[in-house]
Amino acid sequence: MRRQSPPVRKVCWRCCGNRCKRRTGTDAVTGKAESRAPVEYLSLNFMLTEKMKEPDDQDADGEKSDRSKSDRRQSHSSRSPSGTAVREDHKSIDNTIGEGFTEGEESYIEDDESYVEGSSSSLQDDYAESLEESRYMETPAPDAEEAEEEVKRKISESFFYDYMELVSMPFVTPDSNIPLDLLTLVKRANLKLLESSIVMYIAGNQLIFLNLKTKEQSYLRSSSGIGIGVTGVHPDKTYFTVAEKGVFPKIIIYEYPSMRPYRILQDGTDLAYAYVDFNFDGTLLASVGGSPDHTLTIWNWKEEKPILRTKAFSQEVFKVTFNPEDDEQLTTSGSGHIKFWQMALTFTGLKLQGSLGRFGKTATTDIEGYMELPDGKVLSGSEWGNMLLWEGGHIKVELSRAAGKPCHQGPINQIMLDEGEVITIGSDGCVRIWDFETIDTADVIDETGLLEIEPINELQVDKNVKLFSMIKMNEVGNNFWLAQDSNGAIWKLDLSFSNIISYGGAQITAGFEDGVVRILELYDPKGLTVFVGRKKVSDADIRLKQVFKPHTAAVTALAYDCDGEVLATGSKDKTVFFFEVERGYKPIGYITTPGPVCQLTWSSSSHPESTLLIICEDGYVLEAPFPAIKEDKEDRDVVSYEIKDMCLKYFHFTSVKSKILGGYDSGFLYHCEFPPDDKSSDNTVRKDEPFDFRLLEDTEDNPITTITFSINREMMFCGMQNGAIRIYILSKNDSSLTSMEDYWQYNVHDNNYGRVNAISTSFDDRFLVTAGADSNIFVFNIFSEFELKKVVKAKVPSPRFGIETEPIPEDIEDPKAYSIENARRKREHDKLMKKVEEIKAGKREQIKALRNQLQKLLQMNEELPKHMQFKRTDFDLDSKIRAEIGKKTANKIQRVEKELAWEKEKHQVSLKKLQNRFRHSLENDIIVVHAIQSDHKISSYRLVKPSKYSKTKRASQSERRPSKFERFEKEGTGRKDSQRDTGGSISVPEESVIEKGKKFRPKTLSEIMVENQIEKTRKLILKAERAQMKIQQRKKEWEELYKSKPDDGYEDPKDVQAIKEAQLFMGDFNLKTASDYKIPEHMRINAAKKEEELGYLDSMAYSKKMHMNKSIISLRDLKVAVIEEIQCLVQELKNIQSTLPIFKHLPIPQVPQIYPEEVPEKRFQYDDETLLAFKQQQQVKSQDGKAHQVGQTAFAGSAGGFLRLSSGKEGDLTTRDSLSRASKASAFSLDLPKFIEFEKADPTDVELEIMKREEIKHVYMQQYLINRIKELIVTFDAELRLLRHQKLKLDTQMKLSDLHHVTLFQEMLLLKNFEKQENILQERVNSLDKEEQDMQWKINETLKEMEEKKNEVAKLQDQEKALYAGFQTALGENNKFANFLMKVLKKRIKRVKKKEVEGDVDEEEESEESSEEESSLESDEDESGSEDEVFDDSICPTNCDIGLFELALQLREKRLDIEEALVEEKKMIDNLKKEHDTLSKKVKIVATNLNAAEEALEAYQREKQQRLNELLVVIPLKLHQIEYVLYGEIPSDLSGSLVFSNRSLGRLQERIVQLHEENSKQQKLNKECRERRKQLIREKREMAKTIQKMEETVSQLMISKFGRVINLEALQTLSVNTTLEELKIKKLRKELSNVKEMKMWEEKIAQVRWELMMKTKEHTKKLHQMNDLCIEKQRLDSRLNTLQNQQSPCICFDENTTDIQHLKGQNQKPLPPFPDLSLTDLKTLQVDVSSNAQTES
Repeated sequence: MRRQSPPVRKVCWRCCGNRCKRRTGTDAVTGKAESRAPVEYLSLNFMLTEKMKEPDDQDADGEKSDRSKSDRRQSHSSRSPSGTAVREDHKSIDNTIGEGFTEGEESYIEDDESYVEGSSSSLQDDYAESLEESRYMETPAPDAEEAEEEVKRKISESFFYDYMELVSMPFVTPDSNIPLDLLTLVKRANLKLLESSIVMYIAGNQLIFLNLKTKEQSYLRSSSGIGIGVTGVHPDKTYFTVAEKGVFPKIIIYEYPSMRPYRILQDGTDLAYAYVDFNFDGTLLASVGGSPDHTLTIWNWKEEKPILRTKAFSQEVFKVTFNPEDDEQLTTSGSGHIKFWQMALTFTGLKLQGSLGRFGKTATTDIEGYMELPDGKVLSGSEWGNMLLWEGGHIKVELSRAAGKPCHQGPINQIMLDEGEVITIGSDGCVRIWDFETIDTADVIDETGLLEIEPINELQVDKNVKLFSMIKMNEVGNNFWLAQDSNGAIWKLDLSFSNIISYGGAQITAGFEDGVVRILELYDPKGLTVFVGRKKVSDADIRLKQVFKPHTAAVTALAYDCDGEVLATGSKDKTVFFFEVERGYKPIGYITTPGPVCQLTWSSSSHPESTLLIICEDGYVLEAPFPAIKEDKEDRDVVSYEIKDMCLKYFHFTSVKSKILGGYDSGFLYHCEFPPDDKSSDNTVRKDEPFDFRLLEDTEDNPITTITFSINREMMFCGMQNGAIRIYILSKNDSSLTSMEDYWQYNVHDNNYGRVNAISTSFDDRFLVTAGADSNIFVFNIFSEFELKKVVKAKVPSPRFGIETEPIPEDIEDPKAYSIENARRKREHDKLMKKVEEIKAGKREQIKALRNQLQKLLQMNEELPKHMQFKRTDFDLDSKIRAEIGKKTANKIQRVEKELAWEKEKHQVSLKKLQNRFRHSLENDIIVVHAIQSDHKISSYRLVKPSKYSKTKRASQSERRPSKFERFEKEGTGRKDSQRDTGGSISVPEESVIEKGKKFRPKTLSEIMVENQIEKTRKLILKAERAQMKIQQRKKEWEELYKSKPDDGYEDPKDVQAIKEAQLFMGDFNLKTASDYKIPEHMRINAAKKEEELGYLDSMAYSKKMHMNKSIISLRDLKVAVIEEIQCLVQELKNIQSTLPIFKHLPIPQVPQIYPEEVPEKRFQYDDETLLAFKQQQQVKSQDGKAHQVGQTAFAGSAGGFLRLSSGKEGDLTTRDSLSRASKASAFSLDLPKFIEFEKADPTDVELEIMKREEIKHVYMQQYLINRIKELIVTFDAELRLLRHQKLKLDTQMKLSDLHHVTLFQEMLLLKNFEKQENILQERVNSLDKEEQDMQWKINETLKEMEEKKNEVAKLQDQEKALYAGFQTALGENNKFANFLMKVLKKRIKRVKKKEVEGDVDEEEESEESSEEESSLESDEDESGSEDEVFDDSICPTNCDIGLFELALQLREKRLDIEEALVEEKKMIDNLKKEHDTLSKKVKIVATNLNAAEEALEAYQREKQQRLNELLVVIPLKLHQIEYVLYGEIPSDLSGSLVFSNRSLGRLQERIVQLHEENSKQQKLNKECRERRKQLIREKREMAKTIQKMEETVSQLMISKFGRVINLEALQTLSVNTTLEELKIKKLRKELSNVKEMKMWEEKIAQVRWELMMKTKEHTKKLHQMNDLCIEKQRLDSRLNTLQNQQSPCICFDENTTDIQHLKGQNQKPLPPFPDLSLTDLKTLQVDVSSNAQTES
C-alpha cells in the first residue's frame, strides 16, 4: 500500500545513472508525482518525450506501423512518460509518469546514447500535409449561402464541418518567421471512456485521447480558445461532444474515430456548459449551462435544433441525465436541490415540467452524485455522506451505516449500478460496493427515517484523496476501473479486491505542503523476480527511498547544483536548506531569507563559481555561494544547522510603475544587477531599481508569472496569468535582450484558474514542461525551425541489486513532526534539560539529607525532659530568614495572582456563561436513589425550565373578529337607551314645576268648561281608536295566521336544526382523509391553538415530573434519615458489644452508603484537597500524554474526592445531632471499662449478679437494635419499590406524552407554514363578512327609514282626510255654498317658498325677481282655469258665512302644507328605494365574493388537513388491542385499518342501538302524524261549513237593521271630527279670554274716570285761589297808584326814599307756587283769568 503524503509543492527529477560532472549523457524523466494540489514549482534537469501529432497527421517518411494504419490511429499520437500513467491497485496515475511504456515497445538506447532510430518530417512538411489531409467533406463544399440554406432545411447525414476552421490557433507576431506549430503537447484531466482502451479527458484548452495499451496520445484543440467546459460520449461510442466555454459557447459533436466535426449546437447557454448527456438510444442530447443562466436544453442534435428549453434552477446545477428506462424523464442536481423532469405533451405542445425534490425533515444538501433506479426511484448522495432514496419527489429513506456512521466521510460524488451492485465513490477516497436489492427495497423502520446497511466490499484509495469520478474499463475477465481525484490524478483500481505487491528505483525528489521532502526511486520492475499473486508486471514503478523534513512550512522550490552534489530546498518558512547528496542527503545547514522562497536556480556550468539564486515572494533576490561541505564526521556538539557566516548578496526589486500603482507592476521585463555589498545598510528597508527594461506586448492586464530560458539561450519561455505560454525568439550573445520582439503564444491551461506556476526545459532543449494552478502538467516537444530532431524514447533504469530485500523507510505522516532544525534544537534542549535535572536531583538529595538530620534532632529534643528541651524557634538559624522567605512567598503569590487575574476573570466569565447555558436552565438534575438490600433503583427526571409554549399564549390572527354591526348592536342600544333615559329625566322637572303651579291655582268656570269639552272629545277619540286598534289587531292576527300557514314544501325549523346537529355531532365519523371531508368550524386549528395545546401538554408533563421528582427527593431524604439512624444504632450496637463477650457478638449490619449519583449537587462542591488532587491528576496527564483516559480518571477521581471529602466533614449527610448522639453513647459505654481497668480486685457475688443482668440486657438490646436496623432497611426498600412502580407507570405516560409532543410539534411547524396564507384568506373572509354585515346594517336602516317615512305619509294622508271630514262637518247639511267653499278648499295654489336670504344685494334682487315671476305664474295659472270654474276666492259671496269662508282659507293653507310634506316624504322614500336597490346589488356581489373566499379558505383548510394527515403519528398498541383480523389472523398490512379509543368504539356501538330505537320511534311517530292529519282535514271541512252559516246570518241581520250590507269596520271606526272639535275648543278658549280682557279694560276705564274727577276738583280749587290772589294784586296796584299820585312832583332822596324802597320790597314778596297743572288745565285757567280780567276792567 502507498503511504499517505501531503500535497506536492515542488518536484525535482534527478538521474541515478553513471554520474559525471555535466551529466549530459544520462537519461531522466520528469512529471507530476504524488500531486494533490495545484503545482507550485517544477524543476527539470533531463526530459524525454515523444513527438505529438495533429489529427489526421501521418509520418513524412511513410513508415507506418500496423497500429497507425488502422482507423483508430489517424489522430496525432505520441508516447511520453509525462502522459497519463496508470497505477495498478490504488497506485496513482501521475500526470507525467507511470505506465508510460508498454511491453511491445522497441529497443531502448544504451547508457550514453540519446536517440533511437526513426525519423520525422520537418515542421513545414507536417503542417502542409496536415492542411492537405484535413478535408473532411465527402462531397465538394457548396457556397456559403447555399450551405446555410441546406442546413436550415435539413442537415445531411454525411455532412461534416472543417476542423481547421473551428480549432483555435496560436498567436504569432505578424511578419515573423515563427511557425504555428512551434510546440506540441501532452496533458491529462477528467475521464471519458470511448473504447475499452481509449480514454478522453479535458486538459485546459485541449481534449486529450489516451490509449491505455500503447500510451499514445492525440488531442483536439478548443474552438473558442477560452476553454472546454465538459464532454460527453454517445452510447454507441461513435460520437462524442465537446461543450466549450466562452460567450455563447458551442457544443461540437465529433465523429469517432475520424475526429471530424459532425454537428455544432449553438445558443445553449451564456458562458459555459456544466454537463451534457445523451439519452439511452442517442437520439437526444441534454445540456445544462453554468452560471448565470443555468439553462436546461433538450437537443435534436442531428438537426442542430433545440426541442425544449427552460431554466433548470436558480443556483448552480452540477449534472443532468436521462432516465435509461424512460427517455421522457430527466434528473438534475446541484447546489441545495435535486429536480425531477418530465417531458409532457400538453394542448400547447411539448413541455418540460420540473418537480423539485422535497427534503422534508432531512437537512437541505448539495447533491453531486445520483443514479436512476429501474423502477423510477432515484438514489442520491449527500454532503454528510449518507445516501438518500427518492420516490415521488420525496425522500423515502436515508441510508447510513451501522451505529449511525455515514456511508462516506464527506460528499458522495458518484453513484453507479454495475452487475447488480451499487458502487459509490466519495471525497474520503473510498470506493464502496452495496447490495442493490437491499437499497431498492429499503423503507423507513422508525421515526428517525434512517435505515442502517453495510457495504459488501470497500476500498480506500488513499487518505488525502478526494475521488470525483470513476469509469469502468471494458476488459474481459478483469474488474478494472479508472478513477480521477479532485486534483486531477488518475487511479487504476482493481475492484476484484486481490492483493498486488509493489516495489520502488531512479531518484525523484518531491517537496510537499507539510515541509517534507521525499526521495523516490524509479525502476523497471521487469528485472525483479515475479512473486506469486502478481497478475501483471508494469513498465515502470516507483519506491520511497528516503524522507526527511527540513522545513516547517510548504516546500516551494527544489534545485540540484550542476554537479548534483548539493540539493537546495526552499520553503515558505523563509529558509533555504542545503543537503549533501553523496552522503545520503546529510544536512549541511540552512540560511534565512527576507521573505518566503518562491524559486531556486543554480548557476550554469559556464559560471566561474557555483552560486544559488534565491527569489522571494516580496521582491527580494539573493545570491548565495556554494556551501562548504565538511568531510569530517558529524559534530554532535553543534546546536543548530544555521549557517551564519555565508556571504549573501541582496537585491530588493522596486520600480517606478509599482510605486505609482501601489505595488502592481506588469508589462515590463527588467534587467537588474546586484548592488555593491554594504554591510552597514539595512537589507530589509533597501529599495533597488533596475537599470534597464524591455516592454512586453499585451501583458499589462495579463502578467507573466514565470520565465525560463532554453539552454542555448535562443528562446525565452514565459508563463502567463491566463494559462497561456509565450515564447520569444532571441538572438545569440544578446544578454540585454534587445532583439526580443517576435513571439509565439498559445492558450494551454485553463483561462480562468490555470495560472502557470512553473515552466522548465530539458537539458537538451528538446522538451518544455509547464505546471499550472489547474492541477495540470503539460509536456511539449520543442522543434527547431532549421534542423530535424529524432524522436527520443526514455529508458527506465534497471533495479539495483537487492532492492526487493531493502526495507522501505518509515514515512513522515504526522504534519506536526519536527523538522531537521527543530529536531536538532530539541535534542540539544533535551541534553541541557537532562543536565539541569541531574543538578536538581543532586540538590534535592542534599536537602533531603538535611531534612532527615533535622527530624532526628527534633526527635532527640522531644525525648529530653521539658526543662531541658529547646524551643522550635531555637532551631532557626536566623528568624529574619524565615520572615524573608515568607515575605518573598507572599510577594510571589501576589505577583502570580496579578498575572493570573486576566485568566481568572476569563475563566469566571466562561464559568458564568456555562452555568447560564447549562445549569441555570436546569430545574432538577437526575437523582438516582438505590435500594439498600436489593438492586432496585429509581431515578428522577432531568427537568429544564418550562418551554416558551407553556408560558406564552399567542393571539390567533385567524380568529373571527366581531363585525361593526355586531359592535353597534352591542354598544349602540345601550347608548340610545341611556340617552333616552337621560332626556326623560331632564324633561320631568319642568313638567313637575308646571303641574305644581297648577295645583295651587284655583280653576275658573271657563277652564272647567274647556276641560269638560276636551275630556269629552278625548273619550270619543279614544273610543274610536280602540275600535280601530281592535280591528287592526284582528287584521294582524289574521295576517299572522295566514303567514303561519305552511307551504307544501314546508319543513319545521326545529327539525332542520335537529338534522344539522345530528349531521355535525351525532356519530358521523367521516374520515379526515376523505376527499369530501369538510372541516367543522369548531375543529379548525391553527398554529396559535396548536402552541396552546403544546404548552398545555408541556405544563402537564412538567407538573407530573416535578411531582415525581419531589417524591424521589423525599425518598432520598428518607434514605439520609435512615442512614443517620442506622449510624446511631450501629454506634450504640458497638458500645453494647464492647461490654459483651466476643462469642456473644452478633454480626453488625453494614451501614448503607450514599452513592455519588444520589447527591449530584455535590459535584459542584470542592475544597483545597480536591484542587490538589486535581492538580496531581493534571500533572499525570501531562506526563503520560493520554488526554482522553486521564480526563476520564480525573473526572471520576474528582467526583470521588468530593464524596470522600464530605464523609468526614460537616458537609456529610450525617448530621451533627446524630454524631453527638453517637459520641454520647460511646462515651457512656466506655466509662465502665475504663473504671474497671483501674479496679484490680475480684468482683463479689452481688457484682457478678449485676454484671449477669447487664449482660442479659445488653444481649437483648443487641438483638433489638439489629432488628430495628433491618426493619428500617426493609421499610425503605418497600417505599422505593412502591415509588418505582409508580414511576414506571409515569414513564409510560411520559413516553406517550413525548410521542404526542413530537406529533404536536410537527403539526405546529406545518401549521406555521400554512399560517401566513391562512391569515390572508381569513382576513379576506373577515373583511368581506364585515363589509356584508355593514351593508346589511345599512339596508336594515334604510328599510327602517322607509317604514318610518311610509308611516309619516300615512299620518299625513290621515290628516288630509280628517281635514276634509272636519270641514264637511263644519259645513253641515244643505249648505248652498258648500260647493263654493269646497272648491276654495281644494283649489291648487303654487305658493312662494320661503328662502333664507344669504348673500349680497344682487342675490336678494334675483330672489325677488324670481318670486315675482313665480307669483305671476301662479296668477296666470289661476287665471288659466276653465271658464266654468272661474271664481274669485278672495271675496266672500253675499249671504255666505264669513266664518266658514275664513275657515276654508285656513284649512286650504293647512292642506297645502300637508301636500308639500307628502311630496317631500315621497321623494325621500324614492331616494331610499334607490339606495336600497344599490345596496342590495352590492350585497349580492359581496356575498358572491364571500362565498368564493370561504370556499378558498375551506379548500386551503382541506389542503392543510391533508398535509396534517400525511404526518406520521406513533400509537403503541398491544396485540389484544388489534381487532382487525382476517381469517382468524392479524394481517401483515395494517394500512387500511383505523385506530379508535375504547370509548369512541363503545359510543359507536351504543349509537347503533340508539339508531335502531330512534328508527322505531320515528316510524311510530310518523303513523300518529298521518292519523292526526286526517283528523285535521275533517275538522277543517266542518269549520268551513260553520263559517259559511255565520256569514249568512250576519248578512241577514245587517239588512234587517240597516237595510243594506254595510262595512262594520268603517262604522266602528266612525268618530268625531277632531279638527272641528279642536276649533270649537279653541273658539271657546278665545271667547273666555276676550271676556276676561274686556272686564279688565272696563275696570281700568272706571279707575281713570275717578282719577280725572279728583284732578278736576283739585284744579277748580286752585283756580279759585288764583282768582283771589289776582284780586288782591289788583287792589294793591290801585292803592299804589293812588299813593303815587298824591305825592309831589319833586322827589327828594332822603330818609323817605328808604321807606318807599322798603315798601316796595314788602310789596314784592314772592307768590305762593302753583300746583302742577296739565296743558288743558292751564288753558282753562288762562281763559278764566282773562275773562275775570275783562270783567274787572
